[in-house]
Amino acid sequence: MMKRIGFIGLGIMGKPMCRNLLKAGFDLTVFSRSRGNVDPIVAAGAKAAGSPKEVALLSEMVITMVPDSPEVRAVALGPDGVIEGVHPGLILADMSSIAPLASREIAAKLAEKGVRMMDAPVSGGEPKAVDGTLSVMVGADVQDFEACLPVLKAMAATVTHVGPVGAGNTAKLANQIMVAGHIAAMSEALVLAAKAGVDPEAVFKAVRGGLAGSAVLEAKAPMVLDGNFNPGFRIRLHAKDLKNVLETSRELNASLPLTAQLMEVMQALLAKGEGDADHGALIRYWEELAGVEARRRKG
Repeated sequence: MMKRIGFIGLGIMGKPMCRNLLKAGFDLTVFSRSRGNVDPIVAAGAKAAGSPKEVALLSEMVITMVPDSPEVRAVALGPDGVIEGVHPGLILADMSSIAPLASREIAAKLAEKGVRMMDAPVSGGEPKAVDGTLSVMVGADVQDFEACLPVLKAMAATVTHVGPVGAGNTAKLANQIMVAGHIAAMSEALVLAAKAGVDPEAVFKAVRGGLAGSAVLEAKAPMVLDGNFNPGFRIRLHAKDLKNVLETSRELNASLPLTAQLMEVMQALLAKGEGDADHGALIRYWEELAGVEARRRKG
């Protein structure tokens, strides 16, 4: 079984994922552009590397968890990138959320040097990253998937093989469509309740056990009711994912009118400086239109 794991990208998701790898007993080497992100993970037992190349040289499997396609290209294929630290048996698992086409292109470049790649984006946000209960959707060769499964399970409750490279990010884009739609529907419903003078918390409690109940509702309604919009998962990152959704849909000639409309809602909030708020703050769009706030009643 693989023991030497590299991890590149120590943001909101990367740090807790690394902690869970350390708890599972893996020998971990990490790299991040910010030394402030590296130091706590080194203190927890990891080794620090000076570049993605060095991470690759010291690892059997390298995990990347960075914002978008350009960053994955840079750490995988750029100067001092993973591709410059190749050695027999190396596997790159990109757990970022990027465009499926970009995953396939990066995998093809790595394959020229004998490096296998999988795309393995996650769902669940920071709370599930901390708990080690993420959902991972993997695009990979079946043998590579099975070889990396114990590593992925150290960070996740469910790990699902969905097809070849690129399929993981296709599944993640589908996930992000549904999450955005759930948050939007919840927002409209709670704003309607508040506008009608009905306690939105009571409405949440009334519907949560029925068909309208969902993991999204359970995660986001309490935050909204408390006015807590600390990320979590930032609006600007969800907008990035919907950008990849819409670009992919155009490549495939698939019409996604609801997703396009939700992207415009996110663009309006980005223009108002809300990009670093949790995506539950989408409700602010509907609250402003209605002139109410859907908050927990005091007293």
